[in-house]
Amino acid sequence: MTPEDIIEQEDYEDIPPENQADTLFEEEGGGELLPPSGYKVPASGSDAIHHLPGMYQSWFLDYASYVILERAVPHINDGLKPVQRRILHSMKRLDDGRYNKVANIIGHTMQFHPHGDASIGDALVQLGQKDLLIDCQGNWGNILTGDGAAAPRYIEARLSAFALETVFNPKTTQWKLSYDGRNREPVSLPVKFPLLLAQGVEGIAVGLSSKILPHNFCELIDASIAYLKGEPFALYPDFQTGGSIDVSRYNDGERGGSVKVRAKINKADNKTLVINEIPFGRNTSTLIDSILKANDKGKIKIRKIDDNTARDAEILIHLAPGVSSDKTIDALYAFSDCEISISPNCCVIENNRPYFLNVSAVLRHSTDLTLVMLRTELEIWKAEQEEALFYASLERIFIEERIYKDREFETAGDMDQAAAHIELRLQPFAGQLIREITRDDILRLMEIKMGRILKFNADKSDEAIARFKQEIALTECHLANIVGYTVDWFAMLREKYGAGYSRRTEIRSFDTIEATTVVEANEKLYINREEGFIGTGLKKDELVCSCSDIDDLILFYRDGTYKVIRVSEKVFVGKNVIYVNVFKRNDSRTIYNVVYRDGRAGSNYIKRFAVTGVTRDKEYAVTRGTEGSRILYFSANPNGEAETVKVILKPKLRQKTMTFEKDFSEILIKGRASMGNILTKSEIHKVTLKQKGNSTLGGRMVWFDRDVLRLNYDGRGEELGEFQSDDLILVILKNGDFRTTSFDLSNHYEDAILVIERFDSRKIWTAALYDAEQKYAYLKRFPLEATNKKQTFLGDHPENVLYLLTDEACPRIEVVFGGNDAFRSPLVLDAEEFIGIKSFKAKGKRMTIFEIATVNELEPVRFPVENVPENVTGIVDEEGGEEDSGQMNLFDNDV
Repeated sequence: MTPEDIIEQEDYEDIPPENQADTLFEEEGGGELLPPSGYKVPASGSDAIHHLPGMYQSWFLDYASYVILERAVPHINDGLKPVQRRILHSMKRLDDGRYNKVANIIGHTMQFHPHGDASIGDALVQLGQKDLLIDCQGNWGNILTGDGAAAPRYIEARLSAFALETVFNPKTTQWKLSYDGRNREPVSLPVKFPLLLAQGVEGIAVGLSSKILPHNFCELIDASIAYLKGEPFALYPDFQTGGSIDVSRYNDGERGGSVKVRAKINKADNKTLVINEIPFGRNTSTLIDSILKANDKGKIKIRKIDDNTARDAEILIHLAPGVSSDKTIDALYAFSDCEISISPNCCVIENNRPYFLNVSAVLRHSTDLTLVMLRTELEIWKAEQEEALFYASLERIFIEERIYKDREFETAGDMDQAAAHIELRLQPFAGQLIREITRDDILRLMEIKMGRILKFNADKSDEAIARFKQEIALTECHLANIVGYTVDWFAMLREKYGAGYSRRTEIRSFDTIEATTVVEANEKLYINREEGFIGTGLKKDELVCSCSDIDDLILFYRDGTYKVIRVSEKVFVGKNVIYVNVFKRNDSRTIYNVVYRDGRAGSNYIKRFAVTGVTRDKEYAVTRGTEGSRILYFSANPNGEAETVKVILKPKLRQKTMTFEKDFSEILIKGRASMGNILTKSEIHKVTLKQKGNSTLGGRMVWFDRDVLRLNYDGRGEELGEFQSDDLILVILKNGDFRTTSFDLSNHYEDAILVIERFDSRKIWTAALYDAEQKYAYLKRFPLEATNKKQTFLGDHPENVLYLLTDEACPRIEVVFGGNDAFRSPLVLDAEEFIGIKSFKAKGKRMTIFEIATVNELEPVRFPVENVPENVTGIVDEEGGEEDSGQMNLFDNDV
């Protein structure tokens, strides 16, 4: 930055034309102004030939460059597009601490922005809605509902205190001519904060676009401080609309990355869902439209939607009867804008060229630039203080030495003689000054009025000189430790302005939702066995099952072949279909039990298998593939059930056995390509069901992944154990609420889970809690009951606090006192002896009347009979003695 680029006055005023820089257009020989491309429009009537491709190439390049540099893409230094920069510059010029009409701001900005009032007004409203640089008054619209702002004549704005402190400084601003040459505007504003990442930006230029997501105010400051200290940092987006975000593929904001953003959906009850936070870039109107569109397509089933959004988002979704709320939540994420994917593209202008960076590089550049600007400000301040010190010292010498009363000064014939005399008298004191004396300094001394000389006070002059020296020393100290000074600057910004900028968007991992598992069965599947057609449009034929329009179907034929096809309105599949149903990919629980004949007169085989994944529309064989093979018995079992069948053989000479039974549980489940076991070599007349059986697959192992708050069968997260079909999961929250759920993968769980495990109605829980109504701590022991509605064991008072919860059979509780009772020894309670087992709704028994600091659980000294460790032969009491365990010790000596 050259000295000519620095403005010396403190206020924003128009710069006189004689100080303006050269025009942006170049002047050619005839004095005619030409655009940068150098193309000259031919005069009318000219016979010259002009080639259109050349004209197009030059003009298009000029146009594309102009849009990129002057309209759509932000500058890396201040993070602003030109229209935003010009708005803030105009607001600074108008700033007097009071609100200004937006219409007035728009009109004033048009001195600098040549593209009309509409673009200025829209950009100003967007800046105001970001709630950072502009203090708004009036109806500025609602980013949640998408409502627009009131007309510019009805709303007002002024610069925020944060903007005044961090964005403007005329002494460090570089300037250029406005588009018409009448005014000056900043090349970039001296922003001392990573404003680009705080506000985010989206712009579409010619041939490229920029999309930088907004980040959290306090996290940006923390990252800047970490960078200055040489520590690692990571930045992730944060949106005003809240919601949750999966940043696993964020790629540091660089192009090629993406993030998934979800609305926050809660259950008001089993029939009502509430959306309290919406995804970034959407509003309640567009979100509701996407939900209604999914409902119209049959992807979800809802009864109605209520939009109660005001200051906070609130969309009530009322479900149709018989619809699962958990499944609907997944369906909303899969088929509506409740989950969207955003692809960032960090494109910025630097040195009049677009660059693709990542957010870390942008933050480092902004932090480095902040350090440079703070150093420049300190240097300017130091120079001002040194100049003030110099003149104060010079003025003191001039007055105390009474140079103004010298005869030579009074009798001087002109200004030159008087100035020469003063310069001669000041030479002996040159060593006391910080720089050489110039003629301008002497002329300034000669302008001192006599009234000021008469009021001169040496003590006050000494104080001022000492103050100037102190300021200079402090500034030099800051310059010597400029990194620490910059860290203090960011820390000051966080302390002063960071209170209202807590993170609103929750960072978490999202589970992958399979659309086919959550879509509603919005169609009916029919089959015409005689003609060999299947589809959802055959309303007069045999009903097979309910399905959705995105499901796959699996078909088994009498000849032992099977295939998977898509659901369609009507499709020819052939005759001799013995089984058709919705196909669930990777389903290892559905087991097919088959008896088939190999060839026309071969042996009969029995097999059990699962079909987990196949290629669509490709035929596969259940049999060995021999021509003439035929399926004699077939059953599909969704949970691996194994029935008993009765096999009737065809009569044959000297054949002793005509019928026998076979239990499928004796057959191992193998791959779909295995040939199976030989059932009989005799010719079978018929195979019939004798008796239904139970599942041979046993229980299902279930895990809980706390990262995504979902159950899974894949071994991810915390193992909950093996579950049978009627087992339940117990969920206890940190606020004392509890409920039981099935182990279905579509279940949704809260993020404040204290305990999640298989429910055991016989388990006794011990809770230490603070009763806010009674103002005392209580202990209670109770079993929990199975309920799909939230219950609480803490009581109804909202300020009740849970100290401790344990499922230990014989717990010991230590109560540590605090406050005025901290001198007391800890109280140790045997919970089993202290209180009996009661309902979870009971209040419990008061532990103490003294003030409690903490409640801790100690190692138990007694165990229930079935849980006594192998090396424990008795029960040890607190005094160290041994009580009778109630069982005979086989190793007692004979008496």
